Amino acid sequence: MSGRGYNRCLVDLSTDLSGESRVNRLKKYLASSCLAASLAVAGSSAVLAADETLRLHQFLPAQANVPTLILDVWADRIEQESGGRIEIQRFPSMQLGGKPPELIDQAIDGVADIVWTVVGYTPGRYPRTEVFELPFMMTNGEAVSRAYWTLFEKEMKDTEFANLKVLGTWVHGAGLIHSAEPLASIDDMKGVKMRGGSRMVNKLLERLGATPIGMPVPAVPESLSKGVITATTIPWEVTTSLKVSELVDNHTEFSDHALYTLTFVLAMNKARYESLPEDLQKIIDDNSGLEFSAFAGRTQEAADAPARQLAVDRGNNIIVLGEEEAARWEETAAPVIEEWVADMNEQGIDGQALLDEARTLIDEFTEAGQ
Repeated sequence: MSGRGYNRCLVDLSTDLSGESRVNRLKKYLASSCLAASLAVAGSSAVLAADETLRLHQFLPAQANVPTLILDVWADRIEQESGGRIEIQRFPSMQLGGKPPELIDQAIDGVADIVWTVVGYTPGRYPRTEVFELPFMMTNGEAVSRAYWTLFEKEMKDTEFANLKVLGTWVHGAGLIHSAEPLASIDDMKGVKMRGGSRMVNKLLERLGATPIGMPVPAVPESLSKGVITATTIPWEVTTSLKVSELVDNHTEFSDHALYTLTFVLAMNKARYESLPEDLQKIIDDNSGLEFSAFAGRTQEAADAPARQLAVDRGNNIIVLGEEEAARWEETAAPVIEEWVADMNEQGIDGQALLDEARTLIDEFTEAGQ
């Protein structure tokens, strides 16, 4: 029963009491109406209570693009289609404790039921995903996300991700560089202290002449402001919540194939998923997989343009490398791909075959307009 209803009952009891019979009648009214109201509220609460409560944990603030445009949309749909039988509690900014690199293990161990994270925060642990993070592989968010899910189902589901229920795999939009000083040439990269978001990105930065410093994205603003780094690799969309365009004045873009991208995963504790009734499992399955991954990649990339415009409006310096200069970067980065193939071969994975298949899938989905 609400406080307002409870107070109303007290008012009814104290108004115009002129005799014993009136008092008795009002006491009976209080006993019947207020108790009935309380029971009604209690009953409705029982009806509305979820059968299953799932905790979704991730590292970005609740107002950032991925939580608001992707994770909340997905979670709201699960709740709606389950008729309220599933409740998904959202915990942004590592509110359940730990650090971003621990998120995968939190899903495996059941600390959280569902996590969203950057796969590269656990370097080398999910080697096949790195094929999509290789230099100049990325075309657009949806096409690469479709390729990622397709290859995940074939090559990763029963290998490195066998101990998780993976709900979605996607990438962000074109990766670029944001810097304190202009980086208009590969020669400008020498010695620049630059944040990279994964093992492969750090290898790329080192090959390009920079000094890579690995860190999760929430640490970027403080690191820029304190001079720990003077540049960072992130997509446009996340610059808004991190206020990167206010911390640096220069942004270096690449046309055609992007410099890099990062791989994400939305993953669930496998035992928790299997504990759900089959009809609730089906609701989760129906809202996960290829089309959800494509939606996530497309949506995250779509948030790039508004963030870029904010930098333009501030008068920041946006450098778009020409074909000749971009070719220098691509040529310099090529050994990163060769080293990755050799690394996969040493782990018993056919690196060249995986690379060829990823490129074929990306090209097919890109040409299909996806």
